[in-house]
Amino acid sequence: MDTHFIEEGLVKIQVPDYEKVSSEAPVFYNPVMEFNRDISVVVINQYRKQLDHDIIICDAFGGTGIRGARYSKEIEGVEKVVVGDVNPLAVNQAKANMQLNNISNVEVEKNDANILLQSNKGLFDVVDIDPFGTPAMFLQSTAANIRPGGLICISATDTSALCGTYHDPCIRKYGANPQKTEYCHENGIRILIAATARNLAVNQKYLHVLFSHSTEHYMRVYAIVQRGGKKTNESLNNVGFVAHCPECLNRELFYGYSPSIVDECPCCGHKYDIAGPLWLGKLWDKEFLKSMMETAEDLSLNKKSEILDLFTKCYNEADGPATFFDIHKLCKKLKISAPKINDVMDEIESRGYFISRTHFKLTGMRTDIPINELKDIIKEVKEKNS
Repeated sequence: MDTHFIEEGLVKIQVPDYEKVSSEAPVFYNPVMEFNRDISVVVINQYRKQLDHDIIICDAFGGTGIRGARYSKEIEGVEKVVVGDVNPLAVNQAKANMQLNNISNVEVEKNDANILLQSNKGLFDVVDIDPFGTPAMFLQSTAANIRPGGLICISATDTSALCGTYHDPCIRKYGANPQKTEYCHENGIRILIAATARNLAVNQKYLHVLFSHSTEHYMRVYAIVQRGGKKTNESLNNVGFVAHCPECLNRELFYGYSPSIVDECPCCGHKYDIAGPLWLGKLWDKEFLKSMMETAEDLSLNKKSEILDLFTKCYNEADGPATFFDIHKLCKKLKISAPKINDVMDEIESRGYFISRTHFKLTGMRTDIPINELKDIIKEVKEKNS
């Protein structure tokens, strides 16, 4: 196996040579996910600062061992990192990379992710699930075996299912109906969180979402897990459905697992498309996000500027409602060219509504203004600037 060396964060590792990133690679390493790993280092650092004890981390999909090595080197107060992989070549490569970086607090073992978690029940303060594809089959073992107060970090790269391109796989894997809309990536994250929340609920646990984002080909969620039957029940009140009108782009939220959902859009009478069950609660903790911005400044990260930009965008949209509007999609319905988005946002703000951009889409606006008033503003701004 031909290899070369790369430097990322504070570590130097040996990775295999191959032309295309795929699950068929002899040992899996994806350079595009450096951004993901950088953010993980920031989140776990900030999480550790809030505790009074050192932490034990599980990286259930080790590959080259890059995550485990970085967690050991770049996060203060790490007692141990357990790295697992089913591929014996990956296990050998990860062990060699730990030696290369003089790391002694990382244990590498050949094991399936579910078995690894189940055999270390209640041991881990942090569980990182970053598979090639869907995390769905690992959600229950993660939910069952994370310590109360622990942090779960979950990636999903099956965005085609979560975003509604492939309908049946989303139902099969996440128990949810997806929706192909302008905000499908946000819905995808909300479907992932709802599926995680349901798996936690089986174990009388609930989550508090700290941070989530959709970047490139994947979605990522970070959440604190706590235990308690009553609060678990209350947490599930955040699960519900989004009714979307493909004709006028109106949307409504319906909370609960079996709510009474109106069939037709009250704005235009067109039949609603329904997505869910999905998470209708917050996707970001603003206080935690603010602290992460400060933490990121002190870390050695190749992608620091991009990370701070993402954090800022998420901070600004954190208090907004679920779903957002795409100005280009709205203007297409109105049969006009799009005015400057900042001019539209300024007018929305002047009327006292919440308004922000969104990291999910460059042309997206997160706002609580009614759809018809929003359309009127767009037309007024367009006429004013013509």
